[in-house]
Amino acid sequence: MSPVPAAPQATRPRPRAPEATPPPRPPRRFRPADLWPYLLIAPTLAGTAYLLVYPLVRSVVISFQHFRLGELIRGGAAFVGFDNYAEVLGGAEFWTVVRRTLVWTAVNVVLITLISTLVALMLPRLGRWMRLAVMSGMVLTWATPVLAATTIFQWLFQSRLGVVNWLLVTLGFDSFKDYTWFADGNSTFAILVALVVWQSVPFAALTLYAGLTTVPAELYESARIDGASGWQIFRSVTFPILRPLFGLIASLEVIWVFKCFAQIWAISKGGPDEATTTLPVYAFQIAQSLHKYDLGSAVSTLTVLILIAVLITHLRRMLKHEGEQA
Repeated sequence: MSPVPAAPQATRPRPRAPEATPPPRPPRRFRPADLWPYLLIAPTLAGTAYLLVYPLVRSVVISFQHFRLGELIRGGAAFVGFDNYAEVLGGAEFWTVVRRTLVWTAVNVVLITLISTLVALMLPRLGRWMRLAVMSGMVLTWATPVLAATTIFQWLFQSRLGVVNWLLVTLGFDSFKDYTWFADGNSTFAILVALVVWQSVPFAALTLYAGLTTVPAELYESARIDGASGWQIFRSVTFPILRPLFGLIASLEVIWVFKCFAQIWAISKGGPDEATTTLPVYAFQIAQSLHKYDLGSAVSTLTVLILIAVLITHLRRMLKHEGEQA
């Protein structure tokens, strides 16, 4: 009879030596040099607070006061609650200006995005020197001061000595001889759109071109091997990769176009027949021309709130698309 093997004994784990706790660090002493980074940014923060935060807060406070020319001179403005907002929101003119501002923003942003995308896609297909010349021209266009560019467009569309009328008449369109562009609301609106688009395309196009250089060339080669067309490559490769960049550019253009004031005021002052009156121009007209600073501040505050609502809607849609792609 064979002996029964003994059951294996369970091995006990060896006790681990207690880990040595690091000695407590001594409290760090304050040194005057620690204040140096804060001192460097202090002038920028102070300037931003004075130039941006204070005017915004002051405008909001005035929008809740009865603040006309008398209060501007002698002071002592009384608070009236939401009366100014009720007066502004109760008028049909305000909602007409809101609709016009939204149309103005949509037309400009769509044209800027479309033209910028086409220019960005064109740049890689140009030769080295031609690409350098086009990019240099866009940089100079972008660097042109707003009022200087506005003056150039006023000269171009001048009724008797303007280049545009001369060119159209030379091409056989005799009806444009001595044509007054700025006397018609639609033509003035179109000129302002052309001006804003011309000034905004360089930034968006150069930004998109920089983004295109980050797309791997292997993806384009694979798509061409599969027989994809140019539009299919853009829709399936380029746009999905650069979607965040497109969203950023659209957001910035919405902000810049929505608050556009200098070009409109320099060319038409909101006319003719209020065809180019947007919310910033409308607020300035009420405050400066009618000396109703309280109503003008209310319109300015509502302009900021509408812009924030538009941006939040745009960003939510962009994040929703990002979530669906993920």
